[in-house]
Amino acid sequence: MLSRTAAALVPIFGRLTVTLDGDAELAPGSIVAANHTSLSDPAIVLAALRRVGVEPVVMAAAGLWRVPLLGRALTRGGHVPVHRADPRAARCLEDAAAALARGRLVLIYGEGGIPDFESATETPPHRFRSGLARLAAATGAPVVPLGQAGARRLMSGGGPRQFAHLASAPLRRPDLRVHIGAPVRLTGDLPTATAQARRAVTAAWLTATGRADVSAGSPARRNGTARSAWVRRPSWPSRWPPRDRPGSARTCRTSRWAP
Repeated sequence: MLSRTAAALVPIFGRLTVTLDGDAELAPGSIVAANHTSLSDPAIVLAALRRVGVEPVVMAAAGLWRVPLLGRALTRGGHVPVHRADPRAARCLEDAAAALARGRLVLIYGEGGIPDFESATETPPHRFRSGLARLAAATGAPVVPLGQAGARRLMSGGGPRQFAHLASAPLRRPDLRVHIGAPVRLTGDLPTATAQARRAVTAAWLTATGRADVSAGSPARRNGTARSAWVRRPSWPSRWPPRDRPGSARTCRTSRWAP
């Protein structure tokens, strides 16, 4: 439900472009690691992934389950609540591992927060927390790096300013760009694996911002999906998108969407 809603709403607020590395692969049981810049980027990432036929399990702050309707949708979708500074904190990784074992893809924000500054300027991914590396080590799952750029042009700044930006977005139509990189297998101890994941997500973010080539001879297409090769997608049960459907150092504050 969340992915369908995001896919319907995001194009109203901006021009979404999704690109993939030639060897990108969204195989069942993969971890999708994304950079986090704005309260709006979870919707952008979900819309982009649905465009390539994927509806992931999202690791999100447990407080969202208390929001009427949203909490019900999160429960129905099998998403994973993240409890911070709570005896139940470790449970989120167990729940995420169980989802991966069932063949679901799990979306995680390695930074655990969003930039605490007013500007809509893009910044590289911040320092990652260890949760992503711990989940990959416990499950052996590959990590698919995802970089997104443009979300801060939808919502940035503080308080009313964020929603003023969002309200004007349908008129401004900002470019919202998502790039999906090739999967990586994290190796080494937790600090090494965490740094490896951050480098991979940073590389995907650089491509999304246009600071690196998307793929040789395969430029991004506005409002569509540019590919240098078809991505292998999960074989979902019938309730999920069909397999062959073509895709069209700053301080962080805690984010509701980041584990």
